[in-house]
Order: sequence, then C-alpha cells, then structure tokens
Amino acid sequence: MHTMVEPSAPIKTLPAHRIEIELRDINQLFNTIDASPFHEKDLDADAEEFIVSWAREFPLQDPLVLAIHVSHDGPTPTPDALVETAVHNYFSYRAGLSRLEFRRLMREGRLSLLIGLVFLSLCLVIVELLHGKGPETISQVPREGLIIAGWVAMWRPLQIYLYDWWPLRRRWKVFEKMGQMKIEIHRPGRSSES
Repeated sequence: MHTMVEPSAPIKTLPAHRIEIELRDINQLFNTIDASPFHEKDLDADAEEFIVSWAREFPLQDPLVLAIHVSHDGPTPTPDALVETAVHNYFSYRAGLSRLEFRRLMREGRLSLLIGLVFLSLCLVIVELLHGKGPETISQVPREGLIIAGWVAMWRPLQIYLYDWWPLRRRWKVFEKMGQMKIEIHRPGRSSES
C-alpha cells in the first residue's frame, strides 16, 4: 500500500489593513490634558474614535497597520519608539478594561440566572399549590400571572447570554489586536517604520 504525501502548502499570511491618520504634529494624537508620562498618555478622544472605528471594520484575524502622517515636526520630535509604546500601552489598557467589563457582565449573568431560576421555580410551585383551589376561571388568572412573572424574571439572564456579551467580547478583542498593531510614523523629509 502506497500513501502519497503532498508537500505542505506555504503558510499564507493575511494582508495587513492600513489605518491612515494625518496630524499636524504628533501631539495631536494624545490627550493634551493628561499629565502622565508620555508612554502612559491617553489618546485624544477624536483620534481614538477614528482609529477604533476603522479597526472595527476589519476582520479580527487580519493584521493592522497604523500609519501616522505628521506634517510638521517640532524642534524636538518625539521618538518613534516612544510613540509606538504609548499607543500600544493605551490600547492594551483599553483591552484590559474591556476584559474586566466582559467578566463583570458574565458574573451579572450568572447571578441573574440564579435569581431568575429560583423565582421561576417558586412561581411554578405556587401555581401547583393553587391548582384545584376555587373555581377554575378565577384561579386560572393568578396561575397564569405567576407563570408569566416567572418567565419575565428570566429575561435579563437570557438577554446577557444570548446578546449582550457579543459586542463586549468583540471590543475586547479589537483593543487587544490594536495593542499589538504595527505602527508607521511618516514625518516631513523621512519615512520611518516602527
């Protein structure tokens, strides 16, 4: 018996999606009110919204490149490596916050589910106790009301586990990817890739 082994196909690398941003100077990228050391600075809210909105447009598995075009360099330009570190730190920090928010939502979902199940069970037990008590039409109203109330108590946990966690997890993963994206800084008179 002969088996044919085909040579393995070369590993296909995904093309990087480019996010281009044009700035007058590099400080426009950062929050000017933030007094933190440069590598810990927050991004400017408008710059962050622009970058994140583009990053969300691309598939999670595809790599990103942030190309920053600076039209005027100041007398002492900020080193490219420091800008790259600051951007990576910021998005890694945001990924951490999103991960904590996701975990909080899952914890809330578990607690809501427990409360909902206990309440639903209690309602169903009361319905069984009311069964056969009094005229059928009169006792049917509270029984049906209790069944509905029990299922309404399950609304929030079902909403969390079916719908609410998707966008949080996606935001966490987008920020995580952005915390590692390649950054290119293009300044007047030269082009640099970090």
